[in-house]
Amino acid sequence: MSTDALQRYQTELLVQAEEVGALKFGEFTLKSGRISPYFFNAGLMSSGKILETIANAYAATIVDALDAPTNPLPAFDVIFGPAYKGIALAACTALVLSSKYQRSYGFAYDRKEAKDHGEGGKLVGVPVQGKKVLILDDVMTAGTAVRLAIESIQVAGGEVVGVVQLLNREERGNDGKSTVEEVEAAVGGKGRVQSVLKMTTLMAWLEQIGKAEVLDKMKAYWDEYGWKA
Repeated sequence: MSTDALQRYQTELLVQAEEVGALKFGEFTLKSGRISPYFFNAGLMSSGKILETIANAYAATIVDALDAPTNPLPAFDVIFGPAYKGIALAACTALVLSSKYQRSYGFAYDRKEAKDHGEGGKLVGVPVQGKKVLILDDVMTAGTAVRLAIESIQVAGGEVVGVVQLLNREERGNDGKSTVEEVEAAVGGKGRVQSVLKMTTLMAWLEQIGKAEVLDKMKAYWDEYGWKA
């Protein structure tokens, strides 16, 4: 389990996510059939205040990953937001990276269905052909949305060099594999998938604020399903 100290942006994000009901603790049945002690719904984080917090958290995570001494995130040209949730996440993050860190990147996203009139096509925004692309995702479970985004970008001539997700549940699948490791292998190897938050981040925060009963349930779930690579 990670013992890294919580960053301020992580604490702010967790507090605000719980306030708006995007982060809940209790008993929740997942698509996998597992009974999870927490549930995270990024779609409920839809106010200007929390979007700013999310964008700052993504931007800080990206900058830290680019500057990491080991397994750094590769340099990239374009930030890509998969439809629909990813569009706002990518746009807001690109804005913060420019205004706060003076790092300006192109921004692009996809449509659920290709457009057959006007400019046409499935991708919108800066062209990705010949560019290195970073995908932003919310929560990666089976990794379906990310895999589709990778395919769309590759078809358009771009190269996906990394993914940054809002929450890594750090769970092993029913087949015993880790979705994160599978996606990392698809985009270049270790360090290519980064996370703003992890399940272990949530546990560190619960310990910090003294929610012992909830923490015990989280630890039990982690012991049974956690990915301990």
